Amino acid sequence: MSDIAIETSAERMNALISPDASLVLLDNSSIHAEGPVYIPANDSVVWSDVKGNCLRQWHDGNVSVIRDPAYFQNGNAIDLEGRIVACSHGERAIIRQESDGQWHKIVEYHQGKRLNSPNDIVVKSDGTVWFTDPPFGLTQADEGCGGEQEQAGSFVFRFDPRTGEIDAVITDMERPNGLAFSPDERRLYVSDTSAVERAEMCHDIRTYDIVNGRQATSMRIFAVVEPGQPDGFCLDCQGNVFTSSEDSVQIYSPAGEQIGKIPVPGICTNVTFGGKENDRLFITTSTSLYTIKTKTSGA
Repeated sequence: MSDIAIETSAERMNALISPDASLVLLDNSSIHAEGPVYIPANDSVVWSDVKGNCLRQWHDGNVSVIRDPAYFQNGNAIDLEGRIVACSHGERAIIRQESDGQWHKIVEYHQGKRLNSPNDIVVKSDGTVWFTDPPFGLTQADEGCGGEQEQAGSFVFRFDPRTGEIDAVITDMERPNGLAFSPDERRLYVSDTSAVERAEMCHDIRTYDIVNGRQATSMRIFAVVEPGQPDGFCLDCQGNVFTSSEDSVQIYSPAGEQIGKIPVPGICTNVTFGGKENDRLFITTSTSLYTIKTKTSGA
């Protein structure tokens, strides 16, 4: 447990997190921690150690490796049946863990061509799976198995497991990365982290209107995040955005106003809400998993 100085730029920050809240270290054994997801069924947190090529789980104070190798697994989410659906850099696919514990690919092609290296994922209330597909698993030697890019760009996809239908819903981003829906699912937030490869490129979060539950339109820049990248983020029930950055979890109002920061040791990579009351924020950094109690709850 460590004392941190919550940074506040708006009074409403105090309604989200207590100024004297403590950041609790749960684990520091990863090489590159990413993609945390809370598992309600057993009150645990699962996250990917992308560069360590394994999947880790925190449960009841203990940490275990539950998949090794994990084929450079990255973003994770829970589907409507409580199963983990995940992005696999190495397999260039969306994968799912079935009730028997086995992992299977559920989508790996779009228009007959292999996906790049799916990165982050979210499941909508209708059961459809939305995910980003930058080529980091192809271009970063320690994050995938390499290979040639077959897709014409880096897209955001919508996949319907019931029909097998897959559509590219956003095609105008350089390196789409994190994504999340607003609480009413009328807006989709997506980050572009192309500045990872070229400093002059993007490090922002964009928002799109969702039309007919399946189309993303009317792109607007929601926030430019600095220092670092908005690698992964989540929303609370009020529509506030909690995003990773180089030095902290940054918090933005639904209008895009930065209202505070939660400083964390190391480079923050991703965040998710969880806990029995859905009021704990779980934070991954380069090597670690942290948690902090909030006064709000996840969307």
